[in-house]
Amino acid sequence: MAVLTLEMNVQGMTCGNCARSVERKLKSTNGVTKAAVDLQGSKATVEYDADLVKPEALANAVRQLGFEVPA
Repeated sequence: MAVLTLEMNVQGMTCGNCARSVERKLKSTNGVTKAAVDLQGSKATVEYDADLVKPEALANAVRQLGFEVPA
């Protein structure tokens, strides 16, 4: 198990509910061990098992909620 940390920019979050939605989505993604979202900084920090999930899949999970994750 290779646990890595990814910090990604998340654009479009305007309130605490947005941040909580992103955090819940990331935490429910297979392979994620920890997720925290900083609304003010427009960032999500995710600890994940690199054997189970790739960074692009994490970004796509956030995009499914309607937020932008710049490449």
